[in-house]
Amino acid sequence: MDTNQVDDDYELVMELSEKDNLFEKKKKLLEVKGFNPKGKVIIKNNCSVKLLNSVLEEMIQRARIIHSDEVDLYFGWIDAFQPVGFCSPRNELESLYSILSLIDKSKSNDQQIQPKALHDLRNATLDLIHKFGDNIKEDVKIIASRKLDKENCLLQWGESNGVKSRLSIAYVEGAGRGAIASEDLEVGDIALEIPLSVIISEDLVHKTSMFPVLENVDGISSETMLLLWSMKEKHDINSKFKIYFDSLPETFNTGLSFGIEAIMALEGTLLLEEIVQAKEHLRSQYDDLIPCLCKNYPDLFPLELYTWDEFLWACELWYSNSMKIMCGDGKLKTCLVPIAGFLNHSISPHIMHYGRVDSTTNSLKFPLVRPCKAGEQCYLTYGNLSSSHLITFYGFIPKGDNPYNVIPLDFDLSEVDTTEDTCHSSNWSTHMVRATWLSNNHGIFHYGLPTPLLEHLREARGLFLQSNITAQENLEIELEILEDLQSTFDAMMQNLSETEPLVRENCDWDVKLALDYKDLQRQIISSIVNSCYAGRQLVENDLQKCTTSG
Repeated sequence: MDTNQVDDDYELVMELSEKDNLFEKKKKLLEVKGFNPKGKVIIKNNCSVKLLNSVLEEMIQRARIIHSDEVDLYFGWIDAFQPVGFCSPRNELESLYSILSLIDKSKSNDQQIQPKALHDLRNATLDLIHKFGDNIKEDVKIIASRKLDKENCLLQWGESNGVKSRLSIAYVEGAGRGAIASEDLEVGDIALEIPLSVIISEDLVHKTSMFPVLENVDGISSETMLLLWSMKEKHDINSKFKIYFDSLPETFNTGLSFGIEAIMALEGTLLLEEIVQAKEHLRSQYDDLIPCLCKNYPDLFPLELYTWDEFLWACELWYSNSMKIMCGDGKLKTCLVPIAGFLNHSISPHIMHYGRVDSTTNSLKFPLVRPCKAGEQCYLTYGNLSSSHLITFYGFIPKGDNPYNVIPLDFDLSEVDTTEDTCHSSNWSTHMVRATWLSNNHGIFHYGLPTPLLEHLREARGLFLQSNITAQENLEIELEILEDLQSTFDAMMQNLSETEPLVRENCDWDVKLALDYKDLQRQIISSIVNSCYAGRQLVENDLQKCTTSG
């Protein structure tokens, strides 16, 4: 995105990057909406409020497409006659913040005052960001009785090492430790700034005596080296990071630590397979690597520090607390960032852009994309992740409707003609569903279900290849599709049937989490079944009209 001035008008360039992995799909959608992928938005310096709002609406629609991810595009229904609507909290925040950033960049270094039109546009964008934040209601219940001695020691250690923070740490009911805004924070404010010198990265391993050994291990990754380093470093009383390691929990309670009862409670869910495979992978990794290192280099890898339990703890640490950071050398590194680990995840985060070291200050900054009032919990995003992934590697289900809770569907696409003239589903190679309550289109031929899925199923029945098909035949095929879908998800629901009733208050943490996830899956599948049933009613009503009129 860029800005140019032409006479008294301003051109805001909102260009879709050709490096975007979804470039072709986004380009097509922009063109459907009549937007040039390399298009410019013209703003007149003396434009009216009505015209300014119209320009902003166009910019938002462009931005929603440009900042869409695969899930947004798959479930977002866009045509030439409807505005590009709300996709997801992440997409909306990203879109509004990108517009704000574009406006801010428009002010050149020699301009003391921003032109009125851009100033008004900026204020209008900020108003929308504030309204978005105001609609997110969350009661933060702080558990004042919980001691935070180790956490406060870490904050003091951070400050003595150059960390700048406008956050405090508290125990939050239902969330554990969290970062609380110490003061009112506005859009663009830096909530946290961490010097590169206190960030744990692979560079530390390179300076240790274990590195010459590890670099000769065939196929070992820098992440595995860091994991092995941290297993030993946590016990080093002279470590620079001792206070950080002391502040970490004794157990992380992620899905990787699920016991047998919790695993059994997940029967019928995809999460069961995900956790079992992840645990098997880690066990295999441990068996292939650790015993050999301990045997051949006992001084570097003492057996008492490299047990399976210690290995699992380190894996959970790195899975749940590490961040991908673009460092000054242009290399993307997996790092542990002390203090930043207190920031919890949300589907409507305050912080979204934190993955690049500022070369000017040689620090990692955490700027806000929406306001956070004093006393509120300040959230960042861990990524566009499903609840199953968050349980497996982080140990929680996020609050609210997670748009990434999708159920993948396995179809044989080989028999479908996907030539340019006949393909209506944008050549999607995979298909999925999610809770239909997230859709705002439950009318006939939509039903709250994703358009690419429905069009794929229609193509599979040759619907788009038959130019002379009657309205009645069309509806009969539609009814078959809905019946097949309902049958598929009825079977899924049966697989999630209750086993022995459990009193959750008496269950361990892992069983409670497993049962909560299973309940969520039931709700999602139930919504799909209900939408299929309601859709059948709509189609049958139209079929009856066809029969009557015929």
